[in-house]
Parts: sequence; C-alpha cells; structure tokens
Amino acid sequence: MEKKLVIKMIRHCFKQYGEVDPLPVGEKEMEDLVHQILQIKNEDPAADLYEVVNDAVYEYLTG
Repeated sequence: MEKKLVIKMIRHCFKQYGEVDPLPVGEKEMEDLVHQILQIKNEDPAADLYEVVNDAVYEYLTG
C-alpha cells in the first residue's frame, strides 16, 4: 500500500470534516494514523480503504 496515497486520503478526509490547514495532527500523529490504517488493511484486505481512512480520522477527531 502506498503510504503517500494514504496520507493524501487522510488530508482530504480532514478537509471534509472542516479541518483546514494547518492539519490538526502533528507528524508523529500522522505516522500513527497511517500505521493504524495500513495495519487494518493488511489484516482485512477486502476492507474498503476509503472507509478505513474515514473511520480512523473520525475516531481521531472524536476520541
């Protein structure tokens, strides 16, 4: 899975939730989100990447 693609999708998702630049996550938090998303995709290859990213960002914003 392309890490750059996941980061781009995370940024887009934050924008959809009304979070604009600067992003509400630091470099370490972004790495954690990317790692979490890629781990979920590796465990369940059939999972829709778009949904996994949206779920992770939503959880980050509400958690």
